[in-house]
Amino acid sequence: MSAESFIFLDHTPLHSVIEQPATIEKFGGMVNNGLEASPIMHAALASALLVGIALLVNRSYTNRGSDRGLAPTEKTFSVSNLAELAVSGLLRFMESLMGSDAKRFLPLIGGTAFFILFNNLMGSLPGLDSATANFNTTLACALVIFVATHVVGVRTHGVAYIKQFLGPVWWLAWLMLPIELIGHFARILSLSVRLYGNMMGDHKVLAIFLGLVALGIPVIFMGMGIFIALVQTFVFTLLSILYITFALEEAH
Repeated sequence: MSAESFIFLDHTPLHSVIEQPATIEKFGGMVNNGLEASPIMHAALASALLVGIALLVNRSYTNRGSDRGLAPTEKTFSVSNLAELAVSGLLRFMESLMGSDAKRFLPLIGGTAFFILFNNLMGSLPGLDSATANFNTTLACALVIFVATHVVGVRTHGVAYIKQFLGPVWWLAWLMLPIELIGHFARILSLSVRLYGNMMGDHKVLAIFLGLVALGIPVIFMGMGIFIALVQTFVFTLLSILYITFALEEAH
């Protein structure tokens, strides 16, 4: 692998090998803002796939009429069966942590989880990239959960939500408030940096081995990449559920 190849290791492993930088230029190419096109394009592709699958599932429900339900009715494997299995499994997992509030937050948690999962897995496919290997994408996902968490807290408890930042006794409020604020803002980094670091690191390792050995050994790291994609999706989802659950609880 040439020295120039290492410049693009922050992109997809396969793009690292063929050395294809991608940028977006504004105003007819007169101003280059340095924004990478690849993460945006692949995030849009993952979103389009999710919408397509949702439409297929909705269509299968419509065709079932009044007999539709979560139990698969087709004798053969279908995308709608797999989607139902994934969503129902996620809902059961959320119910084990959130109780009756799980269905209320399924669209938020489920949408974020499947968006991250699709983007994570796309990096293991030839010619595709993971938008989650870009910090801007993971930061955006983290900010969605962060804002939603506190919106839920305020809507649930009103002004009393601030008690969660003041600690158990009033005379320690002056100390607990800055600590709690730092801890809550650290959640943004906890969600974004962990996901970004793991996906970027996985892609760098795979890019290096793809440059050294064309066949055989890289397959092992591709398998590890799929495992890492699943684990990081689970971790992000679990933390998101816990943060929202904490916001729903009364301050003690």
